[in-house]
Amino acid sequence: MSFDEFLLRQVRQLASFQFGVAGEMFIPDGCVVELSPSTGRPRRIWLDGKCIATIRAMDGWLTLTVFGAQRLNSLLERGRNRVVVNREGAEKVAAGYDVYGGHVVEADASIVPGTEVLVVDEDYRLLGVGKAVVAGVEMTELRRGAVVKVRHKV
Repeated sequence: MSFDEFLLRQVRQLASFQFGVAGEMFIPDGCVVELSPSTGRPRRIWLDGKCIATIRAMDGWLTLTVFGAQRLNSLLERGRNRVVVNREGAEKVAAGYDVYGGHVVEADASIVPGTEVLVVDEDYRLLGVGKAVVAGVEMTELRRGAVVKVRHKV
């Protein structure tokens, strides 16, 4: 096994664990794993010249780009790893705001604070990607405060 194959296998296993999707589907053959010049560790995952995800140096988890979130949204089961927002919430995300408690219609119960989540509208169209601030089971109950820090909007 070459070093490039080893790196691909490593990031595929990480994607499988983190998102619950087959790593080979999310990170297909042909992806390139970019190494950090300072540490030599995997830093970014590229497909056809577009970045799918970055690997956070502080904890080793994947953070998605819009391109990666679109790929993941098409692969995941309905409801999994997603926060569904109402129309008003969708407008706020489109304007660049975070997701607030009163706008959440549904959220995956397996979401914990710090989880990378997809923000979608009620028709499951991708609106953005970000990091959960509270647990998924709390998102629909809260009426105030940020529940998802949106990093990229579509």
